[in-house]
Amino acid sequence: TKSASAQTPVKIGYFDEQFMISLHPNLQGLDSALQSYGKDSLQAEYAYTFKAYQRADSNFKKDSIEYASKKATAALEMATTELNKLKYKLINWQQYQQEAMQQKQEQLLFPFKKKVYETLNEITAENKYTWVLNASALSPYYQPSIGDNLAIRVALKMKLALPKEYEEAFRAATGGTPAKTATKK
Repeated sequence: TKSASAQTPVKIGYFDEQFMISLHPNLQGLDSALQSYGKDSLQAEYAYTFKAYQRADSNFKKDSIEYASKKATAALEMATTELNKLKYKLINWQQYQQEAMQQKQEQLLFPFKKKVYETLNEITAENKYTWVLNASALSPYYQPSIGDNLAIRVALKMKLALPKEYEEAFRAATGGTPAKTATKK
């Protein structure tokens, strides 16, 4: 008897999430929402943190003399810790802001990505793909068939606007006519 793996050929596709994100139907709207978040929410948080730091620093300077005279070491340590936390956040604000923007971007993209991956799962099952590789894992010296580019298959199934050259190359490689889609010119 032959083993199951010998009977089933290995079929490998590749997928590019960043390519899919570039096809998001409301990419400009997402960008605007992200910029608005940065401007409105994060700038307000920075201003609040800076004011809190100024208050804490002023109180620390005033209270540290009192704490020292009363030998209130625990209170002085707590005040120092609070001040240092605020200082750390301000010093590392750029990194904090970048991480907050990435989290917001993921939050905004979540519904779209969920639909993309649901569609990808359908396509891999329908076309019996054994493996799906991240497109960035492919060697730049070897270009697999565009017919195995699952991002294009997902975009077509989701009826996303594809650049015309991708759709034409896919059609030529697969010998088929993909489902009607809006094309970018």
